[in-house]
Amino acid sequence: MLSPLVLILSLVVDRALGDPHSRFHPVAMIGGFIGWWGKPSQWNSSLQRLAGVIFWIVTTVIFTAPFFIFSQYAPWYLMLSFGPFLLKVCFAVRSLEEHAAAVAAATSPDAGREKVQMLVSRDTSALTDEQILSAAYESVAENLNDSIIAPLFYFMIFGLPGAACYRAANTMDAMLGYTDERARIGWFSARMDDILSFIPARITGLLLIVYFFFKKRTGPAIRIFRRDRRLRPGFNGGIPMSLIAGGTGVMFEKPGKYRIGDPEQSLRSGGPEIIRAVRGATLLFAIVGVSASVLWNLLPNL
Repeated sequence: MLSPLVLILSLVVDRALGDPHSRFHPVAMIGGFIGWWGKPSQWNSSLQRLAGVIFWIVTTVIFTAPFFIFSQYAPWYLMLSFGPFLLKVCFAVRSLEEHAAAVAAATSPDAGREKVQMLVSRDTSALTDEQILSAAYESVAENLNDSIIAPLFYFMIFGLPGAACYRAANTMDAMLGYTDERARIGWFSARMDDILSFIPARITGLLLIVYFFFKKRTGPAIRIFRRDRRLRPGFNGGIPMSLIAGGTGVMFEKPGKYRIGDPEQSLRSGGPEIIRAVRGATLLFAIVGVSASVLWNLLPNL
């Protein structure tokens, strides 16, 4: 019965503290480890795929082990005291909002390009103001699943180790899952992220449909979902991006790659609605997750 309380408290911690910008943050530390073994130049090309598999397992075990040990041996009062902070390590709501706000508040295109480069890997040197904002809010939309719903989903099923395992897997995909020189060493990270994100991404989609139902925007959200979700490469990212684009009436554009949504309004004016949609879906997940957990624990007594 502690999981619902830990989930609620972790959301409070996130809202109150956000993410400290420190190289000692656990995700930053594991990122440093991934950056060490994930350099293709360190490996013969014939060994890169194997190295990607072996070090994916090693990285996941290293990151997940402390969470597993704590969840197995910590008494209830320590779980309630420190569990929310450990879970908070595995997801991010406030920091996503802060990064997007920093891009939107940039006083010049060059400043906006510099800020958005912290969120995306694309070349930002020639982006217009609207395309800069698109890169920022696309990241927010996609990360509704990757950085919020998915780790919380795995927490509700497998506890802290589940959230930590997903966070490690998604971090490896974010750093290595590309089709450039990292293609061989990052192939396993990319495939595992696709697999682990498959169910949470569809839960995220359902949450957004419910949210936009209350906003009386279900029709546009589903229309853009049906039309544009496959324009975004991959099995999962197009789901939240298309629903949010349609539900808020904005267009996400990656020049030369895709345009998702219809520009009923600019991203400058529609950005706050995207943030509200992310908050709304997160709140809905918390309500559903907590309610399901409580009912599950009460079933044996009925």
